[in-house]
Amino acid sequence: MKHILLITSAVAATAFFTNCTAPAGPSTQSGAVSGALLGGLAGGVIGHQSGRTTEGALLGAAAGGTAGAVIGNQQDSRRYHHRH
Repeated sequence: MKHILLITSAVAATAFFTNCTAPAGPSTQSGAVSGALLGGLAGGVIGHQSGRTTEGALLGAAAGGTAGAVIGNQQDSRRYHHRH
C-alpha cells in the first residue's frame, strides 16, 4: 500500500509542477527518465545502509524523476518561447 501511495504521489507532483505553456518536449522526457534512474540508484544505495533498499530506491526514483522532469520542462519551455 505504501508503494502505491508513493508512486501516485510522485506522478501527481510531476503533473503539478509541469509547466502547461509549452508541450512536454524531449528534455522533459529525458530529464524524467535520467532523474528517475539516478535517483533510484542513489536511493537504493542510501536505503541499503538502513536496511530499506526497496523503499530508498522508490523514493529516490520518485524524487529524481520529478526533479528531472521539472528541470527538463524548464529547458523545453525556454526553447519553445524563444521560437515563438
